[in-house]
Amino acid sequence: MMVYYDLHIHTCLSPCASDDMTPNNIVNMALLKGLDVIAVTDHNSALNVEAVYRIGRKKGLIVVPGIEVQTKEEVHVLCYFYSVEECIKFSEIIDKNMTKIKNNKTIFGKQIIMDDEDREIGEVENLLLVSSNFTISEIFQYIEGRGAAVPAHVNRGSYSIISNLGFIPNIKNLSTIEISKSTDKKVFLKEHPECKKYRIISSSDAHHLGYISEREEFLPCDLSLKSIVDWLCGC
Repeated sequence: MMVYYDLHIHTCLSPCASDDMTPNNIVNMALLKGLDVIAVTDHNSALNVEAVYRIGRKKGLIVVPGIEVQTKEEVHVLCYFYSVEECIKFSEIIDKNMTKIKNNKTIFGKQIIMDDEDREIGEVENLLLVSSNFTISEIFQYIEGRGAAVPAHVNRGSYSIISNLGFIPNIKNLSTIEISKSTDKKVFLKEHPECKKYRIISSSDAHHLGYISEREEFLPCDLSLKSIVDWLCGC
């Protein structure tokens, strides 16, 4: 089965995302574009995951609970979970292990928490664009058995595992990597033949509604949350 996806979308909780990235707007745009599954992956927080997940269930769109964690090495790792509860629990752990710097809304924008009717119910006061105290290895250790961890936009020159470390470490539960939407997979693998052993996904990293992916990329798995996360785990 072909499951069309975009597994890297930011809501208005992420300070660099548009305020139009509300739970309902994201789900409706994904459906307009013909997607079967999306993932919400805000920076270091899952406070908008539950709202998007509930809307997706009502409208027939699978929403994978996720977070984009910034590690101690300043590497972005996409963390996907089998359940909203596990994702929120992880979010709380990340929050307790981040440097607390007050967000400057003028520079970074608001960090808006919303309910499933797109009502603003709060704001995160501390900046989410900071590194956590966890290393890449520690993130993968925690995720094992709870979901899948995927190094984000590995082809980029910043906040990627290749740019910051120079290589991809040998981590036993690392099965999938993400390349940027605009990247040609064949060209990337020619430049990085060592990555041929990984499954590769390509998502939008959307911070604005129009950037959400079209019905182009697909996963060869069943249309269920478990099957999607299992595939990302390499199962």
